[in-house]
Amino acid sequence: MEAAVSHGPRDNRLLAALSGEDYEAMLPFLEPVELPLGMALYESGGEQGYVYFPTSAIVSMLYVLEDGASAEIAVTGCEGLVGIALFMGGETTPSRAVVQSAGKGYRVKAAALKEKFEAGGELQVLLLRFTQALITQMTQTAVCNRHHAVDQQLCRWLLLSLDRLPASDLVMTQELIANMLGVRREGVTEAAGKLQDAGLIEYSRGRIKVLDRPQLEARVCECYAVVKKEYDRLLPPAATGRRKRLESAT
Repeated sequence: MEAAVSHGPRDNRLLAALSGEDYEAMLPFLEPVELPLGMALYESGGEQGYVYFPTSAIVSMLYVLEDGASAEIAVTGCEGLVGIALFMGGETTPSRAVVQSAGKGYRVKAAALKEKFEAGGELQVLLLRFTQALITQMTQTAVCNRHHAVDQQLCRWLLLSLDRLPASDLVMTQELIANMLGVRREGVTEAAGKLQDAGLIEYSRGRIKVLDRPQLEARVCECYAVVKKEYDRLLPPAATGRRKRLESAT
């Protein structure tokens, strides 16, 4: 019988970076939540009652057009949070947030999070750094979707997802990938076929298994490296055994 995998707030890199006192102060406000595939954490223009800290789930921020077409503008997982509009003063956003890979996380009520953010200190620095990294990802995604081939976009999307998952398998239909990238399903079929023929991935029945990550990184456009470098620069590393504390801003 397999041992149960432990799960806690420290599985989120932002929460893990808080020092003992600040972390303990956050604990009473953290509510564990299941984040099933397809769950909408907030809708375009809708009220955001919570901020979410994913631990094993991945959440896509999507912009949906009037005709129903959509495109992903950013992705967030265990390195960050979902709901920056709450503490940036916007309250709502024109995008929607949908779980693209099922998992777990924690949520904090909007009022509690805003109060702690406005108090300043370590948490505020962390959230602002994450927001800057997220803006970089959004900007680079716009450039990538405009100038790079679909197979390069798919490589970028796969690598960003892998960085936020403990395994090399992703459960994802071609239709959902097409919605994320804002391209036709046929384009995803062709792009996935190229990567599979090259031995980089294995795709079947809505499941993608990455077989050769180094070659995936060699094939991807520069957009992935730009985003990863900025996240590594701004955010604390993942905890490995002992708890990490955020260093003072440079």
